[in-house]
Amino acid sequence: MEKCKMLEQGFKQGSCLTFYKSENWYIKKYLSDTACKVTLKWENNTPYRLIKAIQLSRPEDYLSIYQSGCNFSCLKCHSWEFTQYKNGIWMSPKEVVKICEEYAKLVTVKEPRKRATSFHAQDLCKHCGTCILTEKRSELCPGTLEPIQILLSPQGYGPARNIVAFTGGDLVCNPEWYSQVAEKIKELNLDLWILLETNGYGLTPKNLDLLKNSGIDAFWLDIKAWDNEIHKKLTGCENTWILKLPEEILKRDFTLEVLSLYIPEWVETDQIKKISKHLAKIEPEIPFTILAFFGEYKLKNYRSPTLSEMLEAYQVAKESGLKRVRLGNIGVFVKNEEEFEILLKYAKDAI
Repeated sequence: MEKCKMLEQGFKQGSCLTFYKSENWYIKKYLSDTACKVTLKWENNTPYRLIKAIQLSRPEDYLSIYQSGCNFSCLKCHSWEFTQYKNGIWMSPKEVVKICEEYAKLVTVKEPRKRATSFHAQDLCKHCGTCILTEKRSELCPGTLEPIQILLSPQGYGPARNIVAFTGGDLVCNPEWYSQVAEKIKELNLDLWILLETNGYGLTPKNLDLLKNSGIDAFWLDIKAWDNEIHKKLTGCENTWILKLPEEILKRDFTLEVLSLYIPEWVETDQIKKISKHLAKIEPEIPFTILAFFGEYKLKNYRSPTLSEMLEAYQVAKESGLKRVRLGNIGVFVKNEEEFEILLKYAKDAI
């Protein structure tokens, strides 16, 4: 039996059991095995990954590659139907790159490498589609794009930026598929930046170096909790190494953004404050997004944060020394026009 690559590098194995249906018709229940065995395979020295979808995503405004299987078993996973369960079609790096090549022809905004993030998309467009539907700009429109640069995708209106992102599940503990996709994209000189949305667990020093050499440009690091015990309860894994990653990522000259989810009773202002201070000590310019939780998967019965809770977390993050802080999932914690006006008054720069 092949040994876990995390164990080989001196790290603990992830919480990576993935469910799948047996090929035997008489076995009715779901079976499970590690994600690298269920959603990753090798044929003729070529890695294949199970991919649920590839599309121009909003509000990120880049091409997102949604992967099945993950090395975390997050209780609050918003994509559990295909990250915790085998779901998708097998795709080789070559097949993915063909789609990226077509996407490059649709790009309407060329970003510099330092803006190869989800965070910076909000500087360009608020995704309301007003400029297309009414031929007028909304009051919140940044005014930086022309209507001709706005496209309709399955998730709404916005530009198409020159960024390709791996999202959904996370199997960067087995980095070869990612590195081969990145290498092939760079070989074609498509002028595309490559972003990896990740929980960070598989970003060992060895894997970081491999990804750097293959052409990965940026990371969106999801720090799910500051408290190690809470992190383990939420994800099945500890976060000791993850908290060291911002420094490890930046010293290798990757672009970095960080996200944390505000989950009432789990990850609240006290933990957001500690995460923010930690990031500010490393680099105050790190873009940081505080995303509002909504009930899903095994935390369906937990409430979402309120406007006041999100505003408090935003103020704490700013006071920690971070210069770039945003709030995400606004529709989750802003319930009416009055609350939206309050948000504009106290945290307009956060949206």
